[in-house]
Amino acid sequence: MIISVTPDLALDEGFTYAGGLGVLEGDKFYAAAKLNLPYKVLTLFYNQGYVDYEFDKEGNPIPKPQQQPESFLKKLKGGDIYTIQLRGEDVRVEALKYREGWAEAVFFKPVEPAWAQHLTDRLYIENSLEEKFLKYTLLAKAAAEYIKSGVGIENVEFIDLQESYACMLPLILKIPGKYRVVIHTAGPWGHPSFPRSFFEKEFGYSFLSEDVCLTEIGLAAASEAFAVSAKHFEQLLKIIPHFTEKLRYVTNGVCVKRWMSPELLLAFSKGYLNLADFMKIRKGIRSKFIEYLQQYKNIDVKDRMLVAWCRRLTGYKRPEFAKKLVEDTSSKDVVFVLAGKPHPQDGIGLEYLKTFYRLHMEKENVVFIPNYTIQDAKEILKSVDLLLFTPVYGLEACGTSYMKAAINGVPTLSIRDGGIVEFVVDDVNGWFFDRIPEGFVEPTAANQPEALEYDAFKRKFRYILEIYKGNPERYYKVSLNALSAFITKASIERALSEYYPKIARIGCGV
Repeated sequence: MIISVTPDLALDEGFTYAGGLGVLEGDKFYAAAKLNLPYKVLTLFYNQGYVDYEFDKEGNPIPKPQQQPESFLKKLKGGDIYTIQLRGEDVRVEALKYREGWAEAVFFKPVEPAWAQHLTDRLYIENSLEEKFLKYTLLAKAAAEYIKSGVGIENVEFIDLQESYACMLPLILKIPGKYRVVIHTAGPWGHPSFPRSFFEKEFGYSFLSEDVCLTEIGLAAASEAFAVSAKHFEQLLKIIPHFTEKLRYVTNGVCVKRWMSPELLLAFSKGYLNLADFMKIRKGIRSKFIEYLQQYKNIDVKDRMLVAWCRRLTGYKRPEFAKKLVEDTSSKDVVFVLAGKPHPQDGIGLEYLKTFYRLHMEKENVVFIPNYTIQDAKEILKSVDLLLFTPVYGLEACGTSYMKAAINGVPTLSIRDGGIVEFVVDDVNGWFFDRIPEGFVEPTAANQPEALEYDAFKRKFRYILEIYKGNPERYYKVSLNALSAFITKASIERALSEYYPKIARIGCGV
């Protein structure tokens, strides 16, 4: 049995995720089901989901909770109740199960007392540091009880801890050799610390350090640790040098059946997909997407290039590049599809949310989708002509949006960071823009590396636009090359076979 513990999980229904980690774990879940792997993913049930936004008359975003769909709730099978100790009190937790083939997602929902119920009202949204600590202590303690009672320790092959918030489990359930940590974040925000006093109060442990990093706990208890791309592996060698003997990497993947257009998947599965047939299918997908956009804005796309920037709205993803490109590009050539939302406590992200909404209202050629869902992502990433991937160099562990786009014949313009450098050959199956290394120039107010990098991005975009307008056959060759290069290598089944080589072979019938 494989156990994966994660703070969020994106299924095709329900609001139990915030972004990339949840979507990746959802892809693993669906692929495990397809492969008949004995796979359980353990997470929390969030009564009010994550966050959606509406806008007032001045264009200011107003955050609001998400209501879990009744159709999703009806598919959750309850009944198993576990009692754990939290804050010195008995807390009753129900395990809600969602099944797909052999794979099972288990959502832990506290049912009493009332204060414990409120711990899991919202995903990644808490009123205090202590509340955040208790939320993930609840996940760890509920997971420990479920593994002991609902699975049986003797049946566990691996317990994979997805990111830092899952790393409290080894403090409770000590199973040497079973734990592995998957690190999904290059930046410090993915590795929270809590005061030593919290651990003393809840677990009785007196750590040496005043602040205790959850990632360090997981790494210390784990037999192995994983980065999620080769580039990320290089970064982690510098960040956690004291754990490098445990570290290797498995580059992320995507569930092809979940994300690829059925028309393209069918055509590709029949064998050789020639350029003429590919172009015909792509144009049909594009035409349907233009109809899809009408629910967000009445827009006449015509033959303009459809360009997307869609991901979590936060500073290091550099929505600034998308904003500037909109302002610097003629509306007669391009329609921009912008999508994404910030955490409600991310001030920079909220400012970009206002900016993108303003561009949507003021510019005829901008469509903004603020409450970006799995369904929106499926439509956008399979349908546009170009995806923009613009994170700050060194802060993108892997990313998968460009994989989802590529398997649909949508190439990406990207910085050379994260997992994409393992897939793209510039001007063959996608495009790169150059980053400006620190110290490359003597910076002045008007000549910062960030500004020079944007100029390189804009130049490459205009180069691609000229190909799209003047030599469409060449553009479609790059698009078809993207599909051909990514469809096997970017598959989440490939990633699962690297994480679980023995079990995956059995599940595949090998």
